[in-house]
Amino acid sequence: MDCVVVTGLSGAGKSTALRALEDMGYFCVDNLPLPLLPRLIGLYRDWGQALTKIAVGVDVRTGLPAWVFRKSIGDLSRQNIVPRVLFMNADNATLQRRYSETRRRHPLSGSVANGIRRERRILHDVAAVADKTIDTSHLAPPEVKEMVLKTLGLRHPRGMAVVVESFGYKHGVPMDADVVWDVRFLPNPNYVANLRPLTGLSPLVSRYVMENPLTKRFLEHLAPLQDFLLDRFAQEGKSYLTLAVGCTGGRHRSVAVAEALAKIIRENGRFDVRIHHRDSAR
Repeated sequence: MDCVVVTGLSGAGKSTALRALEDMGYFCVDNLPLPLLPRLIGLYRDWGQALTKIAVGVDVRTGLPAWVFRKSIGDLSRQNIVPRVLFMNADNATLQRRYSETRRRHPLSGSVANGIRRERRILHDVAAVADKTIDTSHLAPPEVKEMVLKTLGLRHPRGMAVVVESFGYKHGVPMDADVVWDVRFLPNPNYVANLRPLTGLSPLVSRYVMENPLTKRFLEHLAPLQDFLLDRFAQEGKSYLTLAVGCTGGRHRSVAVAEALAKIIRENGRFDVRIHHRDSAR
């Protein structure tokens, strides 16, 4: 059982830390009282699902005194669950600025400044028992995620997950698309009688599309731009990216080009690439 307990000051990045761990495959629960953790694990085991990686967010709003926190950590250890405690911290000025930007009320006080001071006093002893502390004062959210993974010795096995999806414009642009490439300028196999009933997965259609000089020029221009964009999205901390390729019906050109783009990204070796042809069977 790999268990991480995330606690710390409100506004210091606990939610961001949990999202980073969730992206790494951890089962994440926020504001769960630690004594209930073994019951939760047992409940899932009874359902036939073994939890091997779990992260729990502990918030000051649960009213958890430091001695109860330490006792709960000890009780977990006696049940063969040895948690790593990650404490998220930031300086007072940064916390006040973050509350001002989001216009949130502090959970412990109407005054943000008073709430921060009170919370820091409450969590002083909790911070002392933490295995790792991360100061997020000068970190943007993507940097917080990277710091969490680095501090805990974790890394994405294949980096950002990239879904290359083909579609037809007449059926609508995919709602989850992050980047859209329009290939309707390419010659359409739909107007070639023996290619019309096939899809872009057919070698005949693929050759028709990919051997066209326009397609070759398009990919020559697109490949370096795509490489640049994927690196930037990954550095921004994005875990999943959907790259959509559209033609009129979503059966010929978009399918062939999507397959080619997926192959280029796979050969790069830095990303986990999946492919989906939404409209090829229509």
